Amino acid sequence: MLSKPKYYVSLRRKMVTAILLVACAPLFLLSGVILRQFNHAFREKMHAHLVELIQKHRQNIDGFLNEQLNIIRYVASSYTFDQLRDEAFLQQQLSRLQQQFTGVFEDLGVVEESGLQIAYAGPLKLLKADYSQADWFQKAVARQTYISDVFLGLRGRPHFIVAVRQAHGDRHWILRATIDFRAFNTLVENLRIGRTGMVFIVNQENAFQTRPAINIPVQRTLYARLTADGGVPRPDTGIIEEVSDSSGKYIFAGATLKNGDWLLVCQQDAADAYQDLHFAVKTTILILLLGCFAIITTAWLISRRFVFRIAEADHEVDLMNRQVVETGKLAAIGELAAGIAHEINNPVAIMMEKAGWMQDLLEEENPKTMRNIEEFNLSLEEIKNQARRCKDITYKLLGFSRKTDSRPQPVHINTLLEDIIALSTDRARYSGVVFHKTLRDDIPELNVSPAEMQQVFLNMVNNAVDAMEKTGGRIDIATTSDEEYVSVEISDSGPGIPKSDLGRIFEPFYTTKPVGKGTGLGLSICYGIINKLGGQIDVESEVDKGTTFRIHIPIRGQTSAEGPGVN
Repeated sequence: MLSKPKYYVSLRRKMVTAILLVACAPLFLLSGVILRQFNHAFREKMHAHLVELIQKHRQNIDGFLNEQLNIIRYVASSYTFDQLRDEAFLQQQLSRLQQQFTGVFEDLGVVEESGLQIAYAGPLKLLKADYSQADWFQKAVARQTYISDVFLGLRGRPHFIVAVRQAHGDRHWILRATIDFRAFNTLVENLRIGRTGMVFIVNQENAFQTRPAINIPVQRTLYARLTADGGVPRPDTGIIEEVSDSSGKYIFAGATLKNGDWLLVCQQDAADAYQDLHFAVKTTILILLLGCFAIITTAWLISRRFVFRIAEADHEVDLMNRQVVETGKLAAIGELAAGIAHEINNPVAIMMEKAGWMQDLLEEENPKTMRNIEEFNLSLEEIKNQARRCKDITYKLLGFSRKTDSRPQPVHINTLLEDIIALSTDRARYSGVVFHKTLRDDIPELNVSPAEMQQVFLNMVNNAVDAMEKTGGRIDIATTSDEEYVSVEISDSGPGIPKSDLGRIFEPFYTTKPVGKGTGLGLSICYGIINKLGGQIDVESEVDKGTTFRIHIPIRGQTSAEGPGVN
């Protein structure tokens, strides 16, 4: 993992922020719009359902009241005043009504214009009862028909009166009937909506006309708020939502009954009414939060991956820049080496020429007169050999710097190794290092560049000698072959390479030698040459026991080379 400076941390933070803004902002906006529209639609649907329900119940209750009123009106219009004032006849009519409408009518009575009840049929003793001050009687006199509010009256229990005014000569009389409260209350108390919804009836003074399922307080302004302004009844249904100080928020739906005298009210807890809405909102919020969490996680992972790739690319660019600088240094060194090799070649050529000329002069001398002529000849021959050796070294130096003679040609690996051993023997002997070679005779020839292969083997041998420069040791060189590869194994008994360095020894400019004794390019160049041929280099090393390099060169399929490359 690459290091993360503040730049990369800031870059990742900006990427995460951008992704969140692009992904989450529209998600929140869209969710908010959808939830708002869904909330509005659900409330409208809920209100419409309550309106439909309350209208249906209003029709049923108004139908019940009108039915009882029409029955009494029918009785009053079907019989004369004289017939109905007969208690036996009146009792007969009550019995017929009670048989036909079980549990609805409690009694019947005929009341004079003065308010005195002159005939009565029922379970109580209400004959001669005076109703002149009763509210229902006064309103019944003023109207043709009247249905009173629920009240206790002389009975001491809830009931209400249905009254019809009839004319008898120039006077009026009233036929009234008492409706059983239990029968009427049953129409309302069994109506339930949801888990907490209930239905009840109040009058214009907000007094209960039915007994609610539970004991609840009724607001004093409930009738006025559910009807039109000014208390004028309206035929449609009113809906309000209010917060109660003691028990939370409620929904009230109301519709007028009995020509506006009563109000049919449906009350339900808002939490119960909007339970499905709240569940949908909570589910949506949960899904939204999970989606945002997934977006945040994905954004963090993606930004982390991208920033890591960017950091890797920056690191690679930095390495390439360093390699460009080091390559420039290497090119300058190559040019310098070429110049030095050229300058050395000139005096070496003169030395060889003068040595040859001196040898020619000695041949003209009389051997008998020169006692040390044989030693002169041997010395001149050694001078010529060493000059040729210098020429070979400078030639190889020119080959490294100018890529000279890199064209493939048939080469016997054993011959190259013999030359390398001969070239390095003197230096190895000075360091206390001895060579041991095992070169098989059946090694096939390879079509490679001799200069490049010499460079590879010489670099390996020099590294081994350098490793044992202070302690001395042994270098084993062996060759083997199979159907595909020719293998060269170069082992030394030196101090070995630590495992921490083993994986980097082929990197350019990486060296374990002291400063000033290595450029870190030798093994990198060797690796590039062998890799270019389609081969490979393996290395094994153990600290204080030695190092072994195995070079595998393919027998067939080598590509033509232009020179050593740096991997």
